[in-house]
Amino acid sequence: MNENTKEVSCRDDVEDRRSFHARLSMILSAVIGALIVLPGLSFVLAPIFKQTKQKWRSVGKVDDFKKGSTVLVSFEDPSPEPWAGVTAKTAAWLRCVNDTEFIAFSINCRHLGCPVRWIDTAGLFMCPCHGGVYYSDGTVAGGPPPEPLDRYQVRVRNGQVEIHTAAVPLTTTPLNADS
Repeated sequence: MNENTKEVSCRDDVEDRRSFHARLSMILSAVIGALIVLPGLSFVLAPIFKQTKQKWRSVGKVDDFKKGSTVLVSFEDPSPEPWAGVTAKTAAWLRCVNDTEFIAFSINCRHLGCPVRWIDTAGLFMCPCHGGVYYSDGTVAGGPPPEPLDRYQVRVRNGQVEIHTAAVPLTTTPLNADS
């Protein structure tokens, strides 16, 4: 073998090593990039694909509620994470129509989701954030809300009032698939 052949062969080996290392570093960079991006991407996209859990929650005995009154009842969100703590608690405005009929309204304003208050003397639900006002039946009385307060399904079972809970609604997202 002459010297020119050795030199060409040596250059080929060096170029092969360089291209191998270049490809290896690109592959490792892609893997590291994916490891950095995937957790954030899955955090953003998970709510789109995750099914919302719904569950019946007892909020008290039928005898605990006075006919014609509207009271705030608390219950645990149906989809709390183990680390959620007190944030897993949510609430609804429950109106006792009679011993067998109850109406439950979401506490979240349909404008931007702020919690509404029941003003008993006025017979209105009021949102402190942007001045949204709802009549006692949950329909919009004034302000920016685009839709009435969302309602939960309510049932009386074994002397207990139960609410069919769902994840906290955001603005105009309905609580139930059939609403």
